[in-house]
Amino acid sequence: MSAGGGRAFAWQVFPPMPTCRVYGTVAHQDGHLLVLGGCGRAGLPLDTAETLDMASHTWLALAPLPTARAGAAAVVLGKQVLVVGGVDEVQSPVAAVEAFLMDEGRWERRATLPQAAMGVATVERDGMVYALGGMGPDTAPQAQVRVYEPRRDCWLSLPSMPTPCYGASTFLHGNKIYVLGSWTKLPRSLRMRDKRADFVVGSLGGHIVAIGGLGNQPCPLGSVESFSLAQRRWEALPAMPTARCSCSSLQAGPRLFVIGGVAQGPSQAVEALCLRDGV
Repeated sequence: MSAGGGRAFAWQVFPPMPTCRVYGTVAHQDGHLLVLGGCGRAGLPLDTAETLDMASHTWLALAPLPTARAGAAAVVLGKQVLVVGGVDEVQSPVAAVEAFLMDEGRWERRATLPQAAMGVATVERDGMVYALGGMGPDTAPQAQVRVYEPRRDCWLSLPSMPTPCYGASTFLHGNKIYVLGSWTKLPRSLRMRDKRADFVVGSLGGHIVAIGGLGNQPCPLGSVESFSLAQRRWEALPAMPTARCSCSSLQAGPRLFVIGGVAQGPSQAVEALCLRDGV
């Protein structure tokens, strides 16, 4: 059922992260929001790992990542969170793959990627992890597709994608993995209300939502707008409590989390755009 109008949406503000960061890696597992790595105030990748208990709204420190990194991908495998690739302290892509064991509170190293990469897109299906695209040390987008088999702790190569891509969005529908990395120019009547770059995008209640980012001004945007798939038009939504760009995001049920990013520097803010009850 499609949500109707901006009044169907509201912002929920969570306690700020103990560590401010940008380009952090996020995952949701069993009522916990995990924020891993990213870049801090010094602009260097972090090994810091923290989790927000969604029930008590309490942050807890986790064991640090074995490999400090930013811009990594994460995928949940049962009681494990697998962290894949990213960029290190010298701005080079990494091949490291590590798993956080939630029940034991510790990290284990896993088989490395066949090639170092940042901006890898990941998706899980039937206990297997698919890693698509990314960017290697030569800064060229990659077309490689790799699949991780947890039981054998190994990566296997699959046929490459027709189009190399970096930082693409992926989702699983039936037995197909969709990779979104290119756009068709829409007529002016269907364009966003505000020009923006480096923003968060997600889907809630039959709407595509665009949050924050950078516009023509030097300060990040706090504006939010949604595109109704049914009515094919954009409308304004309640503004983000903390204007930011370069945020991490995560969809978890009726919430779209917007985490960290850049305000007047790396941010600690954790906020979620939600569908109101009954929508």
